[in-house]
Amino acid sequence: GRHEVWSWTTATKESLCLMWQKVKVQLMLSMSFLAAVFWYCRRLYSFLAQLLKWWSNYLQTKLIRNLSVLTEVDLLGYSAREWKGETKQAKHMREAYEELFWSCHIKYLRQVRRDNYSAIRAVLFQIFNQGIPFPSWMKERDILKLPEKLLYSQGCNWIQQYSFGPERYTGPNAFGKLRKCMEALKTNWAEINAIKDHEERGNMCNTLFSDENKEHKLYEAIKFIMLYEVVEAYEQIKNRDEPVHNLFSLLFARDTSSDPLSFMMNHLNSIGDSICLDQVELFLLGYVLQVKIRVYRLHKFNTEEFQVNYPDEYRREWNEISLLTEDDHYYHIPLFRT
Repeated sequence: GRHEVWSWTTATKESLCLMWQKVKVQLMLSMSFLAAVFWYCRRLYSFLAQLLKWWSNYLQTKLIRNLSVLTEVDLLGYSAREWKGETKQAKHMREAYEELFWSCHIKYLRQVRRDNYSAIRAVLFQIFNQGIPFPSWMKERDILKLPEKLLYSQGCNWIQQYSFGPERYTGPNAFGKLRKCMEALKTNWAEINAIKDHEERGNMCNTLFSDENKEHKLYEAIKFIMLYEVVEAYEQIKNRDEPVHNLFSLLFARDTSSDPLSFMMNHLNSIGDSICLDQVELFLLGYVLQVKIRVYRLHKFNTEEFQVNYPDEYRREWNEISLLTEDDHYYHIPLFRT
């Protein structure tokens, strides 16, 4: 009896050992497989995460590189980075920035691309971003017809010599190119102004102001509107019709802009290419867009010309926008916080 029990016990143990060996092998294979799958998934996740991060950085870098109006930065932080050292100019600029921060409640700024469209870009971006509507005179007439009016109705065939900023383009196709610029301005202005949500409007502005080709069309349209107003004022002065704004007296007093043609050839054609707006053109820009442009001129700190309005005569209902400049060439957008 004992021998039978021992034999049965031994057989059972051997069977269990044999089963365990088989199960152990299967278990080891399964664990190895799961470990391999886990390792593979982890490597795949890491790879995808790295790829996503690289792609995100690439898109962000590309957007930042193309964006002509950057996101806001701290005003004093920007001042400290840009004006290091103890030179007289650096100290003067830091003091000017501190005055803006403490007295004018300007806490941030948006940097604007430093090219010869800088002033027009900074003004037009704020008009779009704030949802400022068309000037009243633009609502009363179709701006798409302005090139045709000058060319045919007023006999200004010299507008074929109009040059489109960096393109330095002149010739018989100027009329068609001007028409496309005016269409771009009217369409984009209307679309952005129709957006009531500030964040959505800001996103659309960022998209628009990261497309150089579209941007330049807008600026050339603004330049042409400035030319149109100069022609209108010149005709009024010649015909002794209604009085014109005193800024036109300043403009025509210059030897280089005594009439609309010389204004276009000596000033307007080069804006965006080799020169930027000067003081008189800033007066004209504010006048045609019917906005009061307040400019903080940091190099004029501690003088009466530290804050200047363009134009200096404006209507109460005009919207106000602000610019910040260190040298009267390149402009940034100051942001106020109370």
